[in-house]
Amino acid sequence: MKQNLLPAVKLTLICLVFFSGIYTFALIGIAKLTPNGGNAETAEHDGHVHYINLAQSFTQDNYFWSRPSTVGYNAAGSGGSNKGPTNAEYLATVQARIDTFIVHNPGVAKSDIPSELVTASGSGLDPHVSVQGARVQAQRVANARGLAPGVVLKLIDENTDAPLLGLFGPTTVNVLELNLALDAASK
Repeated sequence: MKQNLLPAVKLTLICLVFFSGIYTFALIGIAKLTPNGGNAETAEHDGHVHYINLAQSFTQDNYFWSRPSTVGYNAAGSGGSNKGPTNAEYLATVQARIDTFIVHNPGVAKSDIPSELVTASGSGLDPHVSVQGARVQAQRVANARGLAPGVVLKLIDENTDAPLLGLFGPTTVNVLELNLALDAASK
């Protein structure tokens, strides 16, 4: 037993020092080399500071809507619902979101609604929607703001983010940045 205990204690101490100290400080050092120095991206609008990398709640017709959040867009409590696609409560929630979306976006068929607009992300804080997720809302936003649909579609194109290095991830639109651009264009 002594033969196994001493190496286990040594390994535990080595891992404790490495992962609690060396690894942590190495990651902080790498983060400091990034454009924001490891800090969150923020945008100020009407005297309020908003975090660009966290989803925000938008429910008015004159704004693009974010993905639904199971945590109420609260970054302190990130998480998903953990309900599967056969769970009756989950299916009822998704159907209610579809119904709400169709009421606010007349003329949009159920089959045209991208899944991210009616299902929450794993963290509940994903600030992005697909380009299709933004385009399907364009007519509603244009009507609510009295803008030509072409103006709104141009803003979507200007606020579209390409995949990382052109390879990793989908093409997305950050909803907060798009809504801030929309406010600026409406003034």
